[in-house]
Amino acid sequence: MATAQATTRTASGPPGSGPLAALRGRPALGKILLLLVIAAVAVPFAHARWGGGVWPGALTVDLSGPLGEVNDWIIGNRDSHPLFLYFFGHISNAVVLSVRGVYLALLALGWAGVTALAALVAWRTAGWRLALTAGLSFLVCGLLGMWVPTMQTLALMTVAVLASVVLGLLLGLAAGLSDRTFRVLRPVLDTMQVLPAFAYLLPVVLVFGIGVPGAVLATVVYAAPPMARLTALGLRGADAGVMEAVASLGATGRQRLLSARLPLARKELLLGLNQTIMMALSMAVIASVIGAGGLGDRVYQALSSVDVGAALAAGIPIVLLAVVLDRTTEAAGRRIGTEPTGPEALRGVRGWGLAALIAAVVAVVGRFTGGRVWPEDGVVPIAEPVNTAKDWMVDHLYTGIPVIGGTADWAAHFTNWILNPLRSGLQGLPWWGVLLIVAALAWTIGTWRTALTAVLAMAAIGVLGVWDLSMDTLSQVIAAVAVTLVLGFGIAVGAARSARLERLLRPVLDVFQTLPQFVYLIPVVALFGVGRAPAAAAAVVYALPAVVRITTQGLRGVDPAAMECARSLGATSGQQLRQVQIPLARPALLLAVNQGVVLVLAVVIIGGLVGSGALGYEVVFGLAQGDLATGLVAGAAIVCLGLMLDRVTQPTARRQRKES
Repeated sequence: MATAQATTRTASGPPGSGPLAALRGRPALGKILLLLVIAAVAVPFAHARWGGGVWPGALTVDLSGPLGEVNDWIIGNRDSHPLFLYFFGHISNAVVLSVRGVYLALLALGWAGVTALAALVAWRTAGWRLALTAGLSFLVCGLLGMWVPTMQTLALMTVAVLASVVLGLLLGLAAGLSDRTFRVLRPVLDTMQVLPAFAYLLPVVLVFGIGVPGAVLATVVYAAPPMARLTALGLRGADAGVMEAVASLGATGRQRLLSARLPLARKELLLGLNQTIMMALSMAVIASVIGAGGLGDRVYQALSSVDVGAALAAGIPIVLLAVVLDRTTEAAGRRIGTEPTGPEALRGVRGWGLAALIAAVVAVVGRFTGGRVWPEDGVVPIAEPVNTAKDWMVDHLYTGIPVIGGTADWAAHFTNWILNPLRSGLQGLPWWGVLLIVAALAWTIGTWRTALTAVLAMAAIGVLGVWDLSMDTLSQVIAAVAVTLVLGFGIAVGAARSARLERLLRPVLDVFQTLPQFVYLIPVVALFGVGRAPAAAAAVVYALPAVVRITTQGLRGVDPAAMECARSLGATSGQQLRQVQIPLARPALLLAVNQGVVLVLAVVIIGGLVGSGALGYEVVFGLAQGDLATGLVAGAAIVCLGLMLDRVTQPTARRQRKES
């Protein structure tokens, strides 16, 4: 009897074995099998009811009528309704007066005073190297003949950043102190960041018209979310022990906020300021489309005439402003928590007073010598030599190169061999097949909520009636992301292994990351022509720095003990990379993929200006024609695409904890 039982146990395997145990050991396989069972029931019903192929018309909602009525009502009541006269009108006047006040103050300081003030602030914050960089940066703006546009952009960005910081702080405080508010605000902030700028320029123009108020408010919508997110993160991440100690001393809620939570969140608050400044400057060119003026307007005019030299002359000051402001706020963040006390603090106050006095003296001397604006005889024109170099590149690189062909041939091959097959494949898939693929990808790396969100986002695209256009845009995003990741991971591996290469890459990445998106389009169009390929190329250039930075940091952040252990076991350099660094740096690599997707999506849409078509063209067309329905529907579809791509490329926190 015992022998028979033993034989039975041997035949059936040890306890806990079998198909169910195998599935428990492979949760992803179990999810896929369950999804296949659901599909086996749902797909025949969906196919019989609505058919395959493109999204069925019966499940489409036409929003052109309601949105058209809203558009007509705004236009008809903009000059007479109390909402516009006594609310939006006052906001518009306040913005105009604020920007004009800052601009006049900058002109009053003169070019010498502004340059001295920037250098002295950088010196007091980060030392003489950054002071030299700041001073030279403003001098270069004058040498390029862009002093007045730079001051216009700086005035507009100052007001926009202040408004963004105030709004972000208020939202962040609400989200950081209330779980319910945090849950409510999170999708709102997601939408504000993912919605393409062109999509919300249209309602802003309808309400405020063309000019500075609309440009400032559009910038605030784009730049406020980072401040709100980081403020909420800092407040919610306050040390529990410190908060408990403060509460035990009988502090009120307001006292706990002012004396504990906000001081503990200082680094996050300053990082939020840094990110808000960067986001606001990145909007400088886009806001020029609705009358912001300044450097962005110069870049936009150059794009219209494919004038690379003029675009570069206006783009360089934007990059320099971004670099100076980024380095200054970063240095201020490093100093937080190390402020001197006692006599040293008094010396610091005296140092700031001396810096202010020197700046005032320089400004007065400059004004007396006629230095209100940069002198015209001090301008160094670079447009002509840059355009000459561009023409040479076009003549010699565009086509006709033996064996490898020219850039036009590369663009044609990329379009015919990659973009066209991808688009045909996605548009040829039945709509339910696309939903199943999205569900499988999202559920495999996340939870059922992740999958449901991704599927609903894709279904919303179909309901909006832009399924085919969205598949076209998705094909461009996938192709550009693939190229970005191949190049980015390859460069990052080299930078992680070589400190010298990383130092050499840093200024290059800084320039590419801060250069306005429009500036990429001009040389790309000159070299590759007009179409989807140049838009994808510009997207790769824009997204590559973030992928390289995040991947390099992740690979360098691997535990040195693990690397030393691998080397002691005789692992080669390649084995260390594949078996130690990449597995341990997986969260950073996934974040790099996620950021690459988001950044590529942003520029592929702007590529609608240079012939990428699809959703990007619809948004641009809606803005140009004042068609609220077309622009907002395409913008909403882009938000849904971004939401879906985020969910299928970023594992949930619970999933990451399980894998770690």
